[in-house]
Amino acid sequence: MPFRTSADGEVLLDVTTTAPGVSWGSPNSESAVVSFFVDNTYASDVVIPASFPIKRSLALGHLAAGSHTLRAAFAADRSPSGATTARLTGITFRTVTPQDTGYQALAHAPVLYGRTASALSTTSASAATSTSSGTGTGGSGGTSGTAAAADPLASGPFQNAVTDTPLLAFHSEAPTAITGHRLLTYSTVWSNEDGGTSAPELMAVWGRTTDIEWTYQVEIDAAGNAIPGSAVLQGPDHATVPFTGRYEGTHAVIGTCSRNNGVCANPDGRMRFALSAAENLDQGAVAREHAMDENPWTYWVMAQEVAREGKVDDDKAPNSTTRISDPRNYVYLIIRKSTVGPPNTDTSWVGVSIGVRLSGGSETYRSAKIYPAWAIARDVPAATAVELPSGTVAEDISTIEATRVVGAGRDRGARIQVESIERAFLLGPNGQPQQSFLFTPAKATLTPAAPTAVLFRRPTGGS
Repeated sequence: MPFRTSADGEVLLDVTTTAPGVSWGSPNSESAVVSFFVDNTYASDVVIPASFPIKRSLALGHLAAGSHTLRAAFAADRSPSGATTARLTGITFRTVTPQDTGYQALAHAPVLYGRTASALSTTSASAATSTSSGTGTGGSGGTSGTAAAADPLASGPFQNAVTDTPLLAFHSEAPTAITGHRLLTYSTVWSNEDGGTSAPELMAVWGRTTDIEWTYQVEIDAAGNAIPGSAVLQGPDHATVPFTGRYEGTHAVIGTCSRNNGVCANPDGRMRFALSAAENLDQGAVAREHAMDENPWTYWVMAQEVAREGKVDDDKAPNSTTRISDPRNYVYLIIRKSTVGPPNTDTSWVGVSIGVRLSGGSETYRSAKIYPAWAIARDVPAATAVELPSGTVAEDISTIEATRVVGAGRDRGARIQVESIERAFLLGPNGQPQQSFLFTPAKATLTPAAPTAVLFRRPTGGS
């Protein structure tokens, strides 16, 4: 497909994908992979996980003004055996020039290569033994088994075609101590993590079973130039390490290299993901899960993967540490709160567990279940999920409450100030979010003496 750019700039490709007979939850038919080439140079793969239409946005890099060619190829070598066809529609190109808002964020966005068996051989041992802390910013800790290894693609150079596939990317910006400088932080949403946190803990602490991690960070000056030595990665075990790898122009080249999606420089992967990171997400104002909420198909993908990998069991024990029930049985909430008093540390912290009661029932269903370490410790808009009986609908929820929980160490008396419930929804029959039924101020102060407060009570009676 020929296309033209009227000016030099970062070019984005928007495309709607479908793949007949493909479903992310079906072994051997998990996806169809299409590889894109710009002017005969490999630009990006796109993993198509469904037979229904999904809008995707890819970054084609910096292109000069003039004529170019986009070539798309069905990648049979990296597509599961059950996939034979992919359909691309709605193809459009957008050029973001140096004069446009958002150009610098696109110009410094990294290119992510896929995970390989060789990369895992040096990182999997440490990733498998990582432990979670209440104040972490990623989604990892503990250990979890996976059925992904049974898939032949999952153990080779194309494993992101069937497991832990990158779904979305976004960036965040923050000022630095130097006037005019900005810190750019890039994040990726993966469909799951094959190592690290168990599915039940992911739901309790993060309100999802996807994995959202920051990958690359760089400081730029007022002119948009990267400050030498400022670039860092989030490596295996969530270590922040200097980036010493290669660039394509101003784009750092990184690769997934652990089972819980840590990244490394100088990747040897054979799958390439140049997802658009154009979305600027202020993590102090909105939860990172906002990126998923804007792309509701990601919840369907997440549910399909945990089911296919044997992490879903509707007959599980109520407080199972390894299995969740059908993701459609959960209410997904975002809570805004802050800790007042002694600050949380990795070894001593207090958090919040969210409780839900249903009309006509006496049981309180809790996000953290019986595990204090599964409480929410972070003081940014935080997502969580509460498991409810199968068939529950939003109208069945009578109250939502917050309980202060000592997650680790001794209780040093910190108060928790809850400000609001930012959203609450259940997944519909199609596995995608229904409309949020709640956005409300919910001011409450939780103390050692009064640890629980009702945040929402459904009105009763009246006409």
